[in-house]
Amino acid sequence: MSNEDLRTAIKDHLNSKSLKPSASWLDHFLAHTRPNTPLPALKQTALFRLLASDLTITLDPDPASALLPPNVHDASIRERRLTGTAIPVQVLEVEDLSRSRWAQVEAIEAAERGETTKGREVVRVVPGEEGLSGEEGSGGKGQHKVLMQDARGTRVYGFELEPVAEIGVGMNIGAKLVLREALVARGMVLMEPRTVTVLGGKVEGLHKRWREGRKQALKEAVGIEDGR
Repeated sequence: MSNEDLRTAIKDHLNSKSLKPSASWLDHFLAHTRPNTPLPALKQTALFRLLASDLTITLDPDPASALLPPNVHDASIRERRLTGTAIPVQVLEVEDLSRSRWAQVEAIEAAERGETTKGREVVRVVPGEEGLSGEEGSGGKGQHKVLMQDARGTRVYGFELEPVAEIGVGMNIGAKLVLREALVARGMVLMEPRTVTVLGGKVEGLHKRWREGRKQALKEAVGIEDGR
């Protein structure tokens, strides 16, 4: 397979996931691939690396139809739908709206002690053990608010109108989502399973900063709410 055919095959595979890599990212990826690597393996590697990258750097911000409207967060607009091309975004923050902020602080501190809950019982966490409900679950039964960012850097909050699988405080920050025909009401994207696809991924730097600052941000919010 020629280099141009290989480039086209990789690009088409990523485009099928609604991810349009920049020419420079694609050039760098192809320049560092091992000769004679099977095409299916190259496709999966390319997808894995793109999902682990900051899409404001690695995705092509053209066409504009694959981006959030610049004024998407304008609360004066009652509602509109994100029509046309699918829009890839990455997750910057997640908040569980079904639990008080103080309850979330307590859950974080319990997880730091290696504890979680199974029903009403407090148990020690065993890596890989199933059936535990705690901070580290990727999805959740409650409603979540998610801060998202597109390839141009435009940010907007999303609100779960219906639970979306894999959306939760235990998900990886930097995870990629694809929005299709999502409704935006008063500057907030209303998230439903039929309009949101979770591709996954994780941006280590973004994830680390959010995890480290989350407990303090929740505590500060609790202090403000309580008037302390």
